[in-house]
Amino acid sequence: MTTMTFPAAGDKLSLEEGDVFSPRFDDAGLVTAVVTDATDGMLLMVAHMNAEALALTLETGIAHYWSRSRDMLWKKGETSGNFQRVAEMRTDCDQDAVWLRVHVEGHDATCHTGRRSCFYRIVSDEGGVARLTADGSDLRFDASAVYHNHGR
Repeated sequence: MTTMTFPAAGDKLSLEEGDVFSPRFDDAGLVTAVVTDATDGMLLMVAHMNAEALALTLETGIAHYWSRSRDMLWKKGETSGNFQRVAEMRTDCDQDAVWLRVHVEGHDATCHTGRRSCFYRIVSDEGGVARLTADGSDLRFDASAVYHNHGR
């Protein structure tokens, strides 16, 4: 548990130009987190954070998220060893999203499938039908062995 709190957003000018971090959580209590590799900028994942995940990330330097599918707090890498060490966190102009630049430990993999990035498929239009094509990303670890078929 954390003791960090986030003040409510002030007026528009304070929110956009001020120096107080006042994340604007949605109706579910979440902000969107865009995660990229701090070294090469590759998009690794998009996730969500509640106030506790955001505070723990700031306090520990390890990325924490809120899993909507599992309805629980999630310390990224706790099972796989692929911890995300935060090099920098930014927020957007209206403070309803954050951008984390991270260094990934372990297998240098972020996706629960064993790949470096969760964005490993290309979407294209093939005669009016949307199709997915693998981008050729290699598996960095055996996900079924690491997670023992218990999800991510």
